[in-house]
Amino acid sequence: MNTLRAARPRVLLAALATGTMLLASACNDSAKPAQDQAAGTASATAAAPTATATPTPTPKPTGADDPALKPFYGQQIAWAACPADPVAAKAKIDISGMQCGKLHVPLDYANPGTDALDLALIKLPAAKPEQRIGSLLVNPGGPGGSGIEMVKYGAKEFDGVLHNRFDVIGFDPRGTGESSPVVCYDDKQQDALNETDTPLDPAARKAAHVKNATEHAAACQAKSGKLLPFVGTRNTARDLDVLRAVSGDKKLNYLGISYGTYLGALYAEEFPKNTGRLILDGAVDPAQDKLDHGVDQQIGFEKSFERFAADCVENHAGECPLGKDPAKAAKKAADFLDGLRDHPMTAKDGRKLGTDLAWTGVMSMLYGDEKIAWQNLRNGLGWAMVGNKPDPLLSFADNYNGRDENGHYSPMEEAHGAISCADSSRPAPTPERAQAVVTKLQTEAPLLSKGVSVEDYTEPSCAYWPFKTPEKPHTIRAEGSAPILVVGTTGDPATPYASAEALAKGFANATLLTRVGEGHGAFGKGNSCIDAALEAYLVDGTMPAAGTRCS
Repeated sequence: MNTLRAARPRVLLAALATGTMLLASACNDSAKPAQDQAAGTASATAAAPTATATPTPTPKPTGADDPALKPFYGQQIAWAACPADPVAAKAKIDISGMQCGKLHVPLDYANPGTDALDLALIKLPAAKPEQRIGSLLVNPGGPGGSGIEMVKYGAKEFDGVLHNRFDVIGFDPRGTGESSPVVCYDDKQQDALNETDTPLDPAARKAAHVKNATEHAAACQAKSGKLLPFVGTRNTARDLDVLRAVSGDKKLNYLGISYGTYLGALYAEEFPKNTGRLILDGAVDPAQDKLDHGVDQQIGFEKSFERFAADCVENHAGECPLGKDPAKAAKKAADFLDGLRDHPMTAKDGRKLGTDLAWTGVMSMLYGDEKIAWQNLRNGLGWAMVGNKPDPLLSFADNYNGRDENGHYSPMEEAHGAISCADSSRPAPTPERAQAVVTKLQTEAPLLSKGVSVEDYTEPSCAYWPFKTPEKPHTIRAEGSAPILVVGTTGDPATPYASAEALAKGFANATLLTRVGEGHGAFGKGNSCIDAALEAYLVDGTMPAAGTRCS
């Protein structure tokens, strides 16, 4: 899956759990059953502060021209056969033609002569070397998603022209996956947190938030404190330029999904002259305030949930457990999910499915499209509501949370919070703005915002995090870049379509391509119009006509 995560299960709960903005990954149904997240859309309230149009005042590297960085830009990657992977073998995925390697990068680009990191890489070599154009670097979203998993488990999405003409290269960004991952909690601690429903009482909820956020920050500081100041996306963009250079490419060809669009946008801001053909799909608006993004995302999921429920009743009556009235279907599902707080269900492995985990499972399926994902969600709700079997919904939640069948969690959840706080932290809203947010949520997302109160929005994000970032939301112009292709989906709940419009409008040189449909992201969704446009742009540099819509 490629994602911009909506954390858990409602935007409110994720914000409380981590003190960070809710990111949701671009969820690609074809990739490995794992998770990811994204970032925002248009302003949610009139009282919201205006994002600055000035880039953040972080020191700019000079890339390959910096003598201190030349050893990194001049390195050779020792590509070799990838180690055996039981997950791939079980899924009958052939990785024998793939190659793995390591990229050496500075921990701190301001002091590259001190500590360094090794980033894990994977390459799917061009199927027709004689027609090879160069490399296509990819990122699946998150923050925290694994580019290695995107290539390894989603290789079929590149079949055809892209695989023929490009070496497809995935990497685990710093602080994630196999690249010096941020570590905070062990698996049992993660299970305990995920299985505990957030209190309904506002005062108890606030106390639980302060306790969890304080303990989480301390745990991350204790185990990964040296890494935390350097896991932000701007440093990953600098890593991306090193990877471009050592891959032998004068210009970066890149596919970024969900949060990966923010990485691509920062790359274009840092290295506009090095941009080649950049596709930013399921776009994040880098100028949007975190609170606005969380509100817009919650409303997006509510609308998607309502469309799913109505479709369930109207078009799949024989397998739909939500009654016969399309207008009441979403409420019926929400009442069932909320009722699990007092009456949790027991899965085969003995774990309890409560309200928060159940909503997480439902929302994870809303990342997908109307065909496969919505069918899975109908079935999962049916097993729980009619068959009294919670296992499918629990498996959806596990998938999103990065928990495998052995109870082991991927590093993505920890990386998500760390990278989010390294990328920006918003100040505490005024009481007036907090009230405006609550009013908007109660009006436009009443099912997902049940019980929301002003107290939930009184603190700054990342309030308890040990590292305070200088990064701020801002419009990215990327003056001097090559033409950039931004892709947005009209029914995207995680990165609402307005985000794609804003990102494309902010760039000095970009075109917006629209997919009309449901789910997060357009790549890998089986839309022939989208696929043809992406291939034409990457292979020939042919940009789709302005205003192109693929339904």
